[in-house]
Amino acid sequence: MATLAEIRAKLQAQETRTTGGSGGDNAIYPHWNISEGTTATLRFLPDSNSSNTFFWAERAMIRLPFQGIKGQVDSKPITVQVPCMEMWEPVGSCPILSEVRPWFKDPSLEDMGRKYWKKRSYIFQGFVTENPLSETAPENPIRRFVISPQIFNIIKSALMDPDMENIPTDYVNGTDFRVTKTTKGQYADYSTSKWARKERALDNTELEAIDKFGLYTLTDFLPKRPGQDELQAISEMFQASVDGELYDPEKWGNFYKPYGVDVPSSSVSVQATTPSVQAQTTNVETQSEAPLDESVAPSSTAPAPQETATPQPATEGSKPSADDILNMIRNRS
Repeated sequence: MATLAEIRAKLQAQETRTTGGSGGDNAIYPHWNISEGTTATLRFLPDSNSSNTFFWAERAMIRLPFQGIKGQVDSKPITVQVPCMEMWEPVGSCPILSEVRPWFKDPSLEDMGRKYWKKRSYIFQGFVTENPLSETAPENPIRRFVISPQIFNIIKSALMDPDMENIPTDYVNGTDFRVTKTTKGQYADYSTSKWARKERALDNTELEAIDKFGLYTLTDFLPKRPGQDELQAISEMFQASVDGELYDPEKWGNFYKPYGVDVPSSSVSVQATTPSVQAQTTNVETQSEAPLDESVAPSSTAPAPQETATPQPATEGSKPSADDILNMIRNRS
């Protein structure tokens, strides 16, 4: 029988997961936890990596559903998230999407194709200048934001507007972004989120924080790129998922595993490819923002999936100007 201390510790761990805990450092700001009808104001900051044209990093994951776990009686359905190779390589490099793309030419397979289509999210960083949450602020006020496609499309739309003269991350002439949460059906809705009407210079406190803590390199918070062994495991899990088989922790546990599942000591001894950063953001993606990326899955009437161009790095050693960045974004529409 568990002790009271063990029960309390487990309940505390569950509460941390429910409220979007971020692995202890509280760096990820859980905007999805704000109350309906409230607004959180964010100020995005640039990537510390000068070769990144944009001030975000795109994350593409694929969810593999299983009816349960092999060897566990009465196990519930679980989902394993794996990285899509198209985060790093051109279209066609992902073994799952290469298999799934032709399904959209057959109406009877379209729903299945959407189930296994990549789900995008976007990693940003910046300050929370108006916070409706009651939370203990971290020492480093530069937070990370996991942004859904719905909010990202609002951000991108404004960047494409020629009336926006300065890049929003500019320290002097930048613009705050207001995330507003409402409800549409059973899902949270952020369609009324918008940029502030006026530009705002960073204050001394914010500038001092940047100087003291520095900016994040956003690609550090993407999952580890799969190697050949990991790609083999991804292919096997995909086939098992489609075929309705159970998740096998002994076979795949040291490659990818569902959140909160322990890997048996008899598992194949391979370095796990789910780094702490991925574990921190896994519970973020499973929360409540509406289906993350259904809009990018191809329709049955389309000859091929619509793809989003992968950002290309700037010239080595040169950092593009704000005008250059805005032009690059607009030219990619």
